[in-house]
Amino acid sequence: MYIWDMPEWPEFRWDDVQLLVPLAAARLEQGRLLGGMARLGFDLKLEAQLEALTEETIKSSEIEGEVFDRDSVRSSLARRLGVPRAAVAPADRRTDGVVEMMLDATQSYAEPLTQERLFAWHASLFPTGYSGLYRISTGAWRDDADGPMQVVSGPVGRRRVHYEAPPAQRVAAQMQSFLDWFNSGERIEGLLRAGVAHLWFVTIHPFEDGNGRIARAIADRALAQSEGSGQRFYSMSSQIRTERSDYYDALERTQKGSVDVTGWLLWFLGCFSRAIAGADSGSAHVLRKADFWQRHARVAFSARQKAVLNRYLDGFEGNLTAKKWAALTKVSIPTAQRDINELVERGVLRRNAGGSKNTSYEVAVCG
Repeated sequence: MYIWDMPEWPEFRWDDVQLLVPLAAARLEQGRLLGGMARLGFDLKLEAQLEALTEETIKSSEIEGEVFDRDSVRSSLARRLGVPRAAVAPADRRTDGVVEMMLDATQSYAEPLTQERLFAWHASLFPTGYSGLYRISTGAWRDDADGPMQVVSGPVGRRRVHYEAPPAQRVAAQMQSFLDWFNSGERIEGLLRAGVAHLWFVTIHPFEDGNGRIARAIADRALAQSEGSGQRFYSMSSQIRTERSDYYDALERTQKGSVDVTGWLLWFLGCFSRAIAGADSGSAHVLRKADFWQRHARVAFSARQKAVLNRYLDGFEGNLTAKKWAALTKVSIPTAQRDINELVERGVLRRNAGGSKNTSYEVAVCG
């Protein structure tokens, strides 16, 4: 018997005492990250958000075995977030569709989650109407025309069934119950609500394909509602991708268990805390940039100097030399050297060991 076939479904319950310590730890980590991001200027916040959303979009698809080009995803996000300098690669319909779903999930967090919105998300994931070589119904609940919806693994002939979803005739009613709950404003702690929403949706498995990605987008929406912000500075999907085996094991145990979902919520909270820790290291360069510009707030930089320093702080291959400066800014080497010398005199840059034509430079204080 699966969880959805129990008389209590979907009246989930959990042990608040067991969840208290991991929930407090998760909220502490979250507050520390968001506090650090709050001191960033608008441009650096956008940059941090761009990196987190790029990770979220790519890793959520990787969990399901789909691989997207990072530059294309980043460019599609950059154009929609208003960061044109970061839009360096073309994006196809498939990439744009996934990006539009991810942005709608978080940016429009205050709007109701409706059947029509979920259908639009599903259609955006499969713009051609195909999942690989197979045609699927997009923007509609599954009909189980080819048999029951099952999550399986293993080669043909030796398939293992990990989970079987509710029959198609139950999907519409169960999804209406889920949407009514999600939009009801019921007072549940925000992180727990995100974990329950993720589990509830993926257990119904209402679409022919794309259920995992949409479940994670719904969890992101619940997290945005909990934070009261559409800005994303961490990626749950990136951490889930790292822990993919544990993720599927936790789902399978819960879906074959009772409506007591304490075990699932313990895993979800732990994964969330580890995602925040990962975001700390991933956003470290953004915070270093913020510190740099704050320390030098009274220094008058030219547009060329600002551009190259930002590139340096982002990290680029090789050393910073007059030749590289000239190439980046499209000026002569003597002009580049004058730009550099000004910054050395002001204490912004310092010369590295070496000399003559191969002299390289680094930021005098960074980090």
